[in-house]
Amino acid sequence: MNLIKCEKLEKSMAELQFSIDAETYKNEVLKVFKTEGKKYTVQGFRKGKAPRHLIERMYGPDVFTYDAINNLFPAEFEAAVKAAGIEAVGRPEVTVDSASDDQGATLTVKVAVKPEVKLGAYSGLTVEKTVHTVQESAVDAELKRVQERNARELTREGAAQNGDIVDIDFEGFVDGVAFEGGKAEHYSLTLGSGSFIPGFEDQVVGHSAGDEFDVNVTFPEEYQASELAGKPAVFKIKLHEVKYKELPALDDELAKDCSEYDTLEEFKDSIRKSNQEQLNKQDDLAVENALVDQVIAGMEAEIPQAMYDVRMDELVNDFAFRVEQQGLNLDTYLKYMGQTMEQFRASFMPQAEKQVKIRLALEAVAAAENITASEEDVNAEIKRIADQYKMEEDKVRELVNMDELKKDLAVNKAIDFIKSHANIVEKAAEAEEKAADAE
Repeated sequence: MNLIKCEKLEKSMAELQFSIDAETYKNEVLKVFKTEGKKYTVQGFRKGKAPRHLIERMYGPDVFTYDAINNLFPAEFEAAVKAAGIEAVGRPEVTVDSASDDQGATLTVKVAVKPEVKLGAYSGLTVEKTVHTVQESAVDAELKRVQERNARELTREGAAQNGDIVDIDFEGFVDGVAFEGGKAEHYSLTLGSGSFIPGFEDQVVGHSAGDEFDVNVTFPEEYQASELAGKPAVFKIKLHEVKYKELPALDDELAKDCSEYDTLEEFKDSIRKSNQEQLNKQDDLAVENALVDQVIAGMEAEIPQAMYDVRMDELVNDFAFRVEQQGLNLDTYLKYMGQTMEQFRASFMPQAEKQVKIRLALEAVAAAENITASEEDVNAEIKRIADQYKMEEDKVRELVNMDELKKDLAVNKAIDFIKSHANIVEKAAEAEEKAADAE
């Protein structure tokens, strides 16, 4: 690769021109001919046996050119970017200026680049920290969840009540016609959970095992299945069984069964301590976010749309992966939500914009203060990842991009720098806590 020129354009764009030497280009075209030439038919030759010059004469002189350039481009472009001293972001626009076996290939590439960032104030910032204290209502709520998890399910003789678990068959009809997705057998439904259409669960309350009855409801106007939105429906119900939960007593025996502690008071203290640690982390995170927001507000950068596009695509892909883990694909999810891919992707724009700005600001702070990740930082992070995913550290090193890992660690240290050089004014969340206790 020979870098011919690098010209910086407006809006954080750059134009590179570079050449691929004749030998490299010629060898790659030959490789493409050997693999792709078999596809072309030339009269007088068996398929796959025609010489290269006849195929090029019949199908065009550049019949193998673009495949060869596509194969060479990633490595050659990376080398050109490195030689130019820029950091490319987004998808490059490529023009082939010339290509021949004798001269090699010359390409012009227009690409978005990471912008220059002009920082405002990032040291000596002032932020208010609201300090939260664990409320007894939160401890009681956690104990209630422990009771729920350890409750026994018993059969109820008689009418179902709110909070009961019913085993039902149902089939839904609109205008007398059954609709898709409106039928199930032996469906377990907790009455009062609000998981069904408004009014459905209320009409199951009062019925007993063995009852068959109708439930009349109207689909919400904003229902995800547009063909059902706002329409009245009748569900035919068969109630097989009604169960209720019997909660264990809140005593020392529950503590012994559900924790490492011997008494209920010790168990409550451990919950209180755990909740306080979580609140402390949330309070610290709120301070960090407020400080970073101030840094972003004071910085100047001409951020190319390509950076937002890349981050939006990453967020969409992350969401798609999580949906697939739940047994759905993204297309099905979007159908349920009544959204197009364009609308769904656009919904991530605010998040992408914020995250890109945060990253640029913190990278700029790290550069300004010569903040880097030490070998100890890297080793500690490798160990943390290995412990989290129960992997060997050597395997983690193989899988992780070490350059990106060091950048991430430097960014985290930049946050620590901003926080350690800030004026943090603490205040108790008294009003909020009193309101929580009142509830």
